Amino acid sequence: MNVFDVSTYLRRIGCAGATGVDLETVRWLQKSHLMAIPYSSLAYGLEAAVDVVDLDEDAVFETSIAQGRGGACYHLNRLFHRLLTELGYDVTPLAGSTTEGRETFGTEVEHMFNLVTLEGVRWLVDVGYPGPTYLEPLPVTAAVQTQYGSQFRLVPQESGYALQRRGAVTRWSGVYTFTTEPRQWSDWKELEDNFRALVGDTGRGDRQEVLCGRAFGHGQVFLRQRRYLTVRDGREQVRTITDDDEHRALVDHVLSGELG
Repeated sequence: MNVFDVSTYLRRIGCAGATGVDLETVRWLQKSHLMAIPYSSLAYGLEAAVDVVDLDEDAVFETSIAQGRGGACYHLNRLFHRLLTELGYDVTPLAGSTTEGRETFGTEVEHMFNLVTLEGVRWLVDVGYPGPTYLEPLPVTAAVQTQYGSQFRLVPQESGYALQRRGAVTRWSGVYTFTTEPRQWSDWKELEDNFRALVGDTGRGDRQEVLCGRAFGHGQVFLRQRRYLTVRDGREQVRTITDDDEHRALVDHVLSGELG
């Protein structure tokens, strides 16, 4: 088994030698990671997928990075946090909540991502959200930011921010809400307990949904159950996949990176 190794990690995401501690490098690392490693709800079996707090980082590194199978936010962003830390970045875990997470788990400490501080400027860094989302670090600022045809803004709330995205021809919609409160891995214990309850409820049909995504040069692809979304230069195309063979093929394409 491959234990966590910075050089192996960088080679796997196509960033061999990227050891600088600066904005240009972390931009390269985030975008390359999103292109090389998919978000995948299928990377781990149901029992293994519920381990959030006491994560075996070496085992997850083997599956998610070395084998390239991807994982969920708490696999990918936790490993990316370790990578950035070992490279010398000032990086802090953050917690957020997506609409789906609030509906399913009812907790504000759901999505896991990172905050990087460079020369006094704070940047959101996320390699564990299926999409559509920002492909490069996003500054914590009131200004609207544009990336690959999509716009992003942070709307202040009573406690934290709502991250919103707008495509080339779409309206503003929420990505997730979050605070900049520094987190510990143990803060996700409630989410882990909720996962265990969900997996243990054999009467439910939604114990593991198909959710996968990957970035490409100017956008992302995202598949949730039968809904297939492509964002290219900020323009979205959505299809509902009814054919089982096409659905299996699309899952394979997103997970393998053979997007055509």
